[in-house]
Amino acid sequence: MLSGCGRKATDSESSLGRVNCLDTSGSEIAIGSINSLTGGLAASETVIHDAITMAVSEINADGGVLGKQLRQISEDGASDPTIFAQKAQKLVSSDCVAAVFGGYTSASRKAMLPVFENTGALLYYGQQYEGLESSPNIYYTGATTNQQIIPALDYLREQGVRSLYLVGSDYVFPRTSNAIVRKYAEAHGIEIKGEDYAPLGTTDFATILNKIRGSGADAVFNVVVGDSLVSFFREYNNVGLTAESMPVMSMCVGEEEVKSIGAASIVGQLSSWNYYQSLDTPINNTFVADFKKRFGASRVTSDPMESAYTAVHLWKAMVEKAGAFTPDAVTANADGVSYDAPEGLVTVDGDNHHVTKTARIGRVADSGLIEQVWQSPAPIEPDPFLGTYTWATGIGDQ
Repeated sequence: MLSGCGRKATDSESSLGRVNCLDTSGSEIAIGSINSLTGGLAASETVIHDAITMAVSEINADGGVLGKQLRQISEDGASDPTIFAQKAQKLVSSDCVAAVFGGYTSASRKAMLPVFENTGALLYYGQQYEGLESSPNIYYTGATTNQQIIPALDYLREQGVRSLYLVGSDYVFPRTSNAIVRKYAEAHGIEIKGEDYAPLGTTDFATILNKIRGSGADAVFNVVVGDSLVSFFREYNNVGLTAESMPVMSMCVGEEEVKSIGAASIVGQLSSWNYYQSLDTPINNTFVADFKKRFGASRVTSDPMESAYTAVHLWKAMVEKAGAFTPDAVTANADGVSYDAPEGLVTVDGDNHHVTKTARIGRVADSGLIEQVWQSPAPIEPDPFLGTYTWATGIGDQ
């Protein structure tokens, strides 16, 4: 049986029941990256591409992987899930890459998922997401629900929040996240005052913010993403809301988004992530310094960037443990692989293909950085299907 590049696949390459055209005979190994370099999500994803590129460069400077240099093939998903799927197919079937790094929205990931499951190739998805998924062909290095959303809700509840208004962009991640929030709220005596969604790229939030202001909610749970965040917080301020009167807990506001929104418009607001540039550790200080040296002193680092950067280094560690680049060999050796990332130690769960993560809550400072105000005592084991939470029973059926 011939692979896509016309080379006969060995048994080890096809043990997943499929073949790929990965060629390990040369001095280089091709890997792929897919990020939105154009379109409404470009501001959030171009910087993620930079982080992936830096990781590749570091690995090559350190001798490569199993003695081979990495050749990065970058594709533009153009903020369109259909294009993400097309580019993934190209990278796997035509460019014969060993792995692909990228995807941002859950819509882009879900569009690419059949490509990887049908070909047996591997995708490293470095973004936080709504959980309720586990694929043998995807490694999820961003937070799943119990590592970001639930810690955020626990924190708000500890601060005395007893009512929430839910708002998000209109796609998979925000809607599923808010379904989980509703289940949590029901179990913990929190009132949901309202729930609204806006299409990706929306710039008019006047109606939604007037509803939020009139709701009397203690806080806003925010899953708006991309360019729309600028308009959301502009209108939030226009209607007279403040971080003191009705704080916003955001799932998708990192340092890059603060920079786009303008720090003055978002000072005091809360964010739930696993990484902030302000983390004062030797590993993170080196990561930030190296990133600024490469891309400019004014640049910032953020959770989505760090998670994508970590994904490349985790893949390297998996390959080296396996002693091979083939997807089945990597998967067979993935369990327990760890990496000392800028966010802290992360470890792969070989059963669900997620990683341990330290949960963190931050508050936007005048400087435009996000200062940590709370973190989990230890890295949290991934529970993408919320199987350890009795109140979440049935959430995957919604």
